[in-house]
Amino acid sequence: MADELIGIIGGTGLGDALAGQLSDAELREVETPFGKPSGPILLGQIGRRRIAFVSRHGQGHSLAPGEVPYAANLLALKQLGVRVVVASGAVGSLRESIGPGDLVLVDQFIDKTFRRTNTFFNGFGAVHCEMAEPVCLRLRQNLMQVATNLDVTTHMRGTYVCMEGPQFSTRAESRMHQAWGADLIGMTAMPEAKLAREAQMCYALVALASDYDCWRPQDLAKGKQSLIAEILGNLKRATDNCLALIEALLASDVSVIDNDCPCRHSLELAVWTGADQIDARKRERLATLFE
Repeated sequence: MADELIGIIGGTGLGDALAGQLSDAELREVETPFGKPSGPILLGQIGRRRIAFVSRHGQGHSLAPGEVPYAANLLALKQLGVRVVVASGAVGSLRESIGPGDLVLVDQFIDKTFRRTNTFFNGFGAVHCEMAEPVCLRLRQNLMQVATNLDVTTHMRGTYVCMEGPQFSTRAESRMHQAWGADLIGMTAMPEAKLAREAQMCYALVALASDYDCWRPQDLAKGKQSLIAEILGNLKRATDNCLALIEALLASDVSVIDNDCPCRHSLELAVWTGADQIDARKRERLATLFE
């Protein structure tokens, strides 16, 4: 267990909280064939577990969702030896039952992004990964197991619509997303989840509800500054709840990493181009993905 390296992707608040609990902490600069990740990777030990943390939006939240180097983030973690990623991200709620501050263990996505690099394999060949179940069932079950022992409102499933942004939804779009059966709206889960699958990494997402999306009218009696403060307060509460969940997972006896998991073999039947048609230099460039 001590040799396991668990990847965590999240916001600055989560990273600051984790950093305060790490022993043997260091920041590691990593280069990948897809450029640099959002920032240096924070490595360290929490109890018996080693983690590698990526602040998705970079130092000072400087990267908008469409500017995040998702491919570099995932590949940097894989190069360091990470095989399991627990990600977190702020979302708006599309359901009255999912309140601000709640956590949701996402099980499905609807991808509405259109400007982002969503594959490692452009120019490589035809590679088609299965995405019917887009998060690791085993890892999600691990999170479900530890969540039941926490005094944190955690929803055990939810469908996440990932929009391109950076603007928020119109009210008509918000109602359409509800009609689609979506529960959450955010801007960062895609192509992150797709790239994790292509990298043969187990991936789970803990969504942090910061507010209700615009389908729900705001209280006009509250001023704009009060509303912003309320949303930031909700996000801080959800981040604290997420930290408690991650701490519980790291402290548990569950086997977080399992090399027999189907996620760890997602490329076995995915490469449709014949080996003799794939440039050897390109294969070498992406060799880490096949490990």
